[in-house]
Amino acid sequence: MGNTLLQQHPGKGELFFQLILHALVFSFYTIDRHHPDVLYTFETYHFIFFINYTWANLLISYVFLPRFFYPKRYTLFALLTFFTVALVILIEEMVLERWFFPDSRGTNFPGVIFSLGQVLPILAILSGFKFAWDALLKQRQLDELKAMVRESELAFLKSQINPHFLFNNLNNLYAYAVEGSAKTPEIILELSSVLRYMLYECREASVPLLKEIDHLRNFTQLYELQIEDRGKVSFQVGAVPSDFRIAPLILNVFIENAFKHSQAGQSEKIRISIHLEVNEEGLLTFNCQNNFLSENETISSETGIGLVNVRKRLALLYPDSHELSIRQTDTDYHVSLSLQLRKP
Repeated sequence: MGNTLLQQHPGKGELFFQLILHALVFSFYTIDRHHPDVLYTFETYHFIFFINYTWANLLISYVFLPRFFYPKRYTLFALLTFFTVALVILIEEMVLERWFFPDSRGTNFPGVIFSLGQVLPILAILSGFKFAWDALLKQRQLDELKAMVRESELAFLKSQINPHFLFNNLNNLYAYAVEGSAKTPEIILELSSVLRYMLYECREASVPLLKEIDHLRNFTQLYELQIEDRGKVSFQVGAVPSDFRIAPLILNVFIENAFKHSQAGQSEKIRISIHLEVNEEGLLTFNCQNNFLSENETISSETGIGLVNVRKRLALLYPDSHELSIRQTDTDYHVSLSLQLRKP
C-alpha cells in the first residue's frame, strides 16, 4: 500500500472519533446486565478489562487491517486476528479474572464459547467502526480522484478546441490573403477578437451566458465573412435571462460544422440558421441548421474531432441535464440541443 492514507497515523479527526467510540462502548460495558433496570456500575476492574480489549482493537485496526486485510492477504489476517482474540481470552481468564475474582469467577474457566461471546462483540464493534471509517475516507479519496480525472479530461477536451478552430481559420485566412481580398484585415480583426475570448476570457468552468452569446455572434460573423454573397446566414437570439452561466465554447462546434459542411458541399445558395433562447428556468434551446449537397458531402454525426469532443464535454458537464439530437436529410443537417443551465 506504500504511503496510502490507510497506513498513515490517525489524524485528529480519527483520534477524536476513536476516543468517543471507546467511551461509548465502555459505557455499555459497565452496564450491570443482571439488574432488571439499566444500571451503570463503574469499578476499577472494568477499566482494566477494557484495556485488554483496547490493545487488541488497536492491533487489529492499525496493524492487521492496513498491512494484511487491505492488501488482500486475508488468510494471514484471519490467523493473526484469531491468535489475538485467543490471547485476549487467555489474559482475561487466566490473569485478570484470577486477580480480581480469585474466589469466584477466577476459580473456573467458563468455556471458549462463553468467552468468545464476551470478547467478540466488543472487538467487532471497535474494529468494525475503524473499518467503516477507513471505507469512508477511501470513498472520499476516490471521489476526489474522480473529480481530478474529470477536470483533467475537461481541460484536455477544451484544449483541443483552440487548435482545431485556429487550424481551419488560418487556412481560410491564407486563401484570402493569396487572393488579395479586401476582407482580409476584417477577418484578422474578427479572428483576433474570437481568439482573445477563447484564450483569456473563458478559463473558468463556466462563463456568463450573455458573454458566451456575444462570443457566438462574433464567431458566426467571422465565418459569415467567408460566405460573402453566396448565401444567407441567420443568427437569432430570443429571450435570455442574464443570471445564468454556461460552460464556455460548448456550442462552437455546431456552428463551425454548419459553415464547414455548407461551404464544402456547395458554392452558392448556402443557408445557415442559428437560433438560441433560454426560458426563466434556465432551459436553453439551441438549434442550428444548414443545407448541403448530398452528392458532394457526406456528414456523420458520430465522427469528427469536434463532435466527439462536444459529446464528451456534454456528458461530463451536464450528464443528466441535456438532450442532443442530430438529424440529417438529403439536403439538410439539423442540430437541436436542450441544456439545463445553472445560476452562479
